[in-house]
Amino acid sequence: MEKKPHEDLLRRPLYLYDLPAEVLDTITLKSDADVQDGANFEETTETPLNSRSSSPGPENVVGSQACSLCSLSFVTVQDQRGHLKSDLHHYNLKQKLRGLNPVSEAEFEKLIGRNLDESLSGSDSSESEEDDERKETTLSALLKKQATLAHRKENNGGEDNEAPTKKRGSGNAPMMWFTSSTLPKNSYFGIYKAMFTPEELGKQDIIVETIKKKQLAPIAMPKPNKDGTPAPAAYKGPHIFLCMIGGGHFAAMVVSLAPRQSKHGSSSGPLNREATVLAHKTFHRYTTRRKQGGSQSANDNAKGAAHSAGAGIRRYNEQALVEDVRALLQEWKALLDTSDLLFIRATGSTNRRTLFGPYENQVLRANDPRIRGFPFSTRRATQNELMRSFIELTRLKVREINPVTATEPSKTSGGSTTKQEKPAAPALSEEEQTALLHTTQIQALIRRAKLPALLSYLSTNSLPPDFRFYPAHANHHAPTPLHLAAAQGSAALVMGLIARGGADPTARSEEGKTPFELASDRSTRDAFRVARGVAGEEKWDWDAAGVPTALSKEEVDKREERERKEREAQERERRAVEEEKLRAQRVPIREDGKGKKGVLGGLELKKTAQERREDEARGLTAEQRARLDRERRARAAEERIRRMQGGG
Repeated sequence: MEKKPHEDLLRRPLYLYDLPAEVLDTITLKSDADVQDGANFEETTETPLNSRSSSPGPENVVGSQACSLCSLSFVTVQDQRGHLKSDLHHYNLKQKLRGLNPVSEAEFEKLIGRNLDESLSGSDSSESEEDDERKETTLSALLKKQATLAHRKENNGGEDNEAPTKKRGSGNAPMMWFTSSTLPKNSYFGIYKAMFTPEELGKQDIIVETIKKKQLAPIAMPKPNKDGTPAPAAYKGPHIFLCMIGGGHFAAMVVSLAPRQSKHGSSSGPLNREATVLAHKTFHRYTTRRKQGGSQSANDNAKGAAHSAGAGIRRYNEQALVEDVRALLQEWKALLDTSDLLFIRATGSTNRRTLFGPYENQVLRANDPRIRGFPFSTRRATQNELMRSFIELTRLKVREINPVTATEPSKTSGGSTTKQEKPAAPALSEEEQTALLHTTQIQALIRRAKLPALLSYLSTNSLPPDFRFYPAHANHHAPTPLHLAAAQGSAALVMGLIARGGADPTARSEEGKTPFELASDRSTRDAFRVARGVAGEEKWDWDAAGVPTALSKEEVDKREERERKEREAQERERRAVEEEKLRAQRVPIREDGKGKKGVLGGLELKKTAQERREDEARGLTAEQRARLDRERRARAAEERIRRMQGGG
């Protein structure tokens, strides 16, 4: 069978800075290239060479490891679970409740950078993979900022004094699409806009000429040192800098844009291009609080400095990471100053301060026009992830995009059916949207028992301690933070909400129950009684709240100590009774002439475990007895583990 002209072309990756002549001579900018991916077109297929693309599109959101709301797919289930906890996913959920379109990750980062620079400046929170508190603060601040802008616009008769925010589908698409006669019908080349300057993007009538000027011939590259540092002679050709930092992980790389022909390449045939890494370095420090989430500095700011050994190690590692990163940037200054573009992922004020300071002799500046964000999802900062990102940025995407009309039937395995638009969700008022946001944030903090963060959230947003969750019908059982804390059995939250937050213990749910009546255990009920003593009898009608007489913390501790001793005494008594029963069941052992044990009723009389242990230790030295005792304890521990694993 004769091959089609485009098949040989698409068999190898197409590198932006070294495109074949047949592509350069035939590409033209798609007339509606500025529309958001998937807004007016249905993407149906993608060539295998670009199968790792992370661009939004329906083909990437099919299957269990995908998010149809954010148009993202994931390699592992762990990546998908992490996305479901992210700011981007939570923000798109709020957008859906408002009847608005979701945004891409690149658009969300721009929203944070544009709307939150002032509101988040000076924050001591730190970005990491487990830092949920910082994410909640960022998300709530963004939504609050947007609510303020909407309110201001309404008061100004529909006019907003601030710079207008671009709507989805109005030029914020991360990619530009190009037509070419070398491609099959309805197929297009895609290039990330982040690879161009704002001036180049503003001249879309000559964007193809700009691409032609970016073409680079393969040349020999200086090899970096073994430790990843640049070669002695600084490379002066075109190159870019890529950097990721977060959760104690840092990775940086300088990559040449000029391709390098591999040993298997041929000047007469298709070339196998390879990227040349001029310098690379990674740092990994233990800075996050395992299983608890967040960095040590964020925890210190919220709860005060901890004094454990682990906390001290994390503080030291945080400072060491800052010093290592800044020293590396200074060492690479010559390469960074001459880089064409700087791709940086550093979400969170602490990580941004590490890179952008201010500090003495800083190398990177936050206002550098060369800085870009990664316009697709990224994973943990590693050298492999940086190389994957470089390939994603510089490889042309080839997609088949079929137009979709309102009356076009959707193809399914069972036949053709006419697409029907889903009825729009009822629009929520601004007050309802705000109440829903506060409800989500407060309930999340209560479920994770984050008392300092909860009190801070209530104070920052000027919310009463008895804030009523929205919607009421979905929270009829526990309508207030105190109700929910009691139902969750969180004694610390109950104590803090009443004693420090001023929550009303007499508030009743739609079922007519007070928070005390929802307490799930005695420790939570004791917290109400201690709070009664701390707040004072005049503060609330404690009898109406159903809270018994007040207790002091000392009384609770004494009672728990007394009960502990009683339990231990009961246990000793039970053991004594059992031992007495065992002794009563035994009869003296008769010794026959040969020294064997006697029998009773035809059954051999067995010694107790204690007697067997004494027999085994008889005649041993102190060291041998200690070794024997250790072996016994080890066997006992193994037996307990075996029973636990077996469910016995």
